[in-house]
Amino acid sequence: MSTSMVRRRVPRPGSLLETLNTSRHGAALAIYGIVVLLHWVEHLAQAAQIYLWDWPIPEAGGALGLVFPSLVQNELLHYGFALIMIVAFFMLRHGFTGRSRTWWGIALGIQFWHHIEHLLLLIQSWSGAYLLGKSVPTSMIQLLIPRVELHLLYNAIVFAPMVVAMVLHRRATTAEQAMMRCDCAHPPARRDRRASARASV
Repeated sequence: MSTSMVRRRVPRPGSLLETLNTSRHGAALAIYGIVVLLHWVEHLAQAAQIYLWDWPIPEAGGALGLVFPSLVQNELLHYGFALIMIVAFFMLRHGFTGRSRTWWGIALGIQFWHHIEHLLLLIQSWSGAYLLGKSVPTSMIQLLIPRVELHLLYNAIVFAPMVVAMVLHRRATTAEQAMMRCDCAHPPARRDRRASARASV
């Protein structure tokens, strides 16, 4: 197999994509992390409204729903956020290497499926034709798990590998740092320094 076939695609020099994966990778990840955490606040607020304060599910719209109740019931809002997340996952993946890239890819894959589920909900909302004759837009996994719990689950299983990827990216090994084009990583992990010290003895 030729080198060109196995070489990882990199963003075009000078492009926004290259900037986001090199000099601005850390800042982009920080902003993305904040957005994801704010999304978590919404879901946790909704869960608290339902399970702690016994609000009816249709009235439990999270923090944003207190101010804009009709907005949070709009499937376009939910799909839009899922789309933003998948686009960000794709755009920022070039900056990851080694183990962190693997974990980022896992999070991306799960989020892609989550995005498909939201697309299905959006199509049902617009068409008025609901899955299996349900009375409301329903995703495939929602046939097994109620929507509130399902979205908590989806967010958790996307968030966990995303955090692992970010931590590993910041704590890249010497070999991984050699492949990195951003300066996100801290100095090599202590185990690498110990290994180097042993090798030099």
